[in-house]
Amino acid sequence: QLQLVESGGGLVQPGESLRLSCAASETIFPIVLMGWYRQGPGNQRDMVATITNGGTRNYADSVAGRFTIVRDNAARRVYLQMNNLKPEDTGVYYCHAGTGCWGRGTQVTVSS
Repeated sequence: QLQLVESGGGLVQPGESLRLSCAASETIFPIVLMGWYRQGPGNQRDMVATITNGGTRNYADSVAGRFTIVRDNAARRVYLQMNNLKPEDTGVYYCHAGTGCWGRGTQVTVSS
């Protein structure tokens, strides 16, 4: 059974960068869609970025131009490069596989 483990979260100041990593326990090559989702305090879990196994990317409007999702099927990893972070980017970031599998999340806090 597929397992996803996120890492790379932390506390940063506005304008700084973080790189999140999602490690899969088995191959993700046949999974059409992989993505990152964010849940802020008291909020629902919203899509941040997704990527297909063909490399097509989709971003939430709030992060377009600042975040980049990368998929490495050979390494069984999905990355989220986050630049120019803002306080509203604060939340728990979850990795998701299109098969319905979720990781446990990694906390990102952006605060001065």
